[in-house]
Amino acid sequence: MPDSPPVGPISGDKAGAPRIIKKYPNRRLYDTETSTYITLTEIRQLVMDSALFVVRDAKTNEDLTRSILLQIILEEETGGAPMFTEAVLANIIRFYGNAMQGFMGAYLEKNVQTFMDLQVKMAEQSKGLSPEMWAQFMNAQSPMMQGMMGNYVEQSKNVFTQMQEQMQKQSEQLLSAFGLKR
Repeated sequence: MPDSPPVGPISGDKAGAPRIIKKYPNRRLYDTETSTYITLTEIRQLVMDSALFVVRDAKTNEDLTRSILLQIILEEETGGAPMFTEAVLANIIRFYGNAMQGFMGAYLEKNVQTFMDLQVKMAEQSKGLSPEMWAQFMNAQSPMMQGMMGNYVEQSKNVFTQMQEQMQKQSEQLLSAFGLKR
């Protein structure tokens, strides 16, 4: 599997080299920037702080970032209020090995990014609001909220449409390669 890009800010990149976290055979994680051992909780905080980092196997230098992030998600899912229902998890599992697997990953990634962008906009627009004004702002009937949610739905629809178009092109290319035209 090719190296994944360093984990970092949700939008945009911080300048500089990523922070290197080494994982040793004893499963301990070592932060080369601070020269200390760290925990998964501290790596979670790096994610929350949008710090640019990569986790590498201390012996082989293999990129382990994804597996560490999955461990953090597993801890979050089992430690309180889970984000994913059993049905969602089962549906995600069904996409592995499916012809749609690559599309699903890209679709989810774009939708999560769009949702994060929406969250940032909401935070910016809510600065300095009183509790009463915040309640009005969050009211689904407010024009501002309807506009933001409408934008999110529109972006999500556009991502889905792009995915459909990409699938159509690939299908046509495949059929054409076999001499079958639609």
